[in-house]
Amino acid sequence: MKLFSMFAGALALAIVGGCGPFWVNPYITVEESKLNRVEIHYYKLDKKPIYRTSVYIDGGGYVLLKKGTSELISNDFAKHNDSEGWENIKTQRVHVDPKHVNDIFQALVNEGLLDGEKLFKGAKEPRKDRVLGVNARINGQAYNQQANIFEVNPDLAEILLDVVREFDNPTLR
Repeated sequence: MKLFSMFAGALALAIVGGCGPFWVNPYITVEESKLNRVEIHYYKLDKKPIYRTSVYIDGGGYVLLKKGTSELISNDFAKHNDSEGWENIKTQRVHVDPKHVNDIFQALVNEGLLDGEKLFKGAKEPRKDRVLGVNARINGQAYNQQANIFEVNPDLAEILLDVVREFDNPTLR
């Protein structure tokens, strides 16, 4: 009976404390795994055609950078092959130390990548000149954000932008 009352007390503290379910901790220690991955999409909207940059990183150290104006940068199944800038795509594949990749993943988790409660507590003004999106799978926890990260979590957006800059030698245009 004492065990039940301790469990009920802990549950009540978690609920009253305003935090999410205590069994889902978004601030985890990232384990090295080839199954971990992060994909970042960055768009500059101030010019036509739209300039896109995409960085895919997996836990094994494989990094794929795509940049240009082609829709293929952010959508492998794009159909508008008659659109302006369709052929403007540059691709670079790099292998980096998996420990460095794990450090990147840990920095993203520490900044709240997996924390759904940090969303929509960011900037008040919409960003019309640039958009940043991300989807990830780290330690079995998935994250897919459809909204502009600059608007929903500006601190995370800056970390993600630093990751893009790290692999996009060194400017974004």
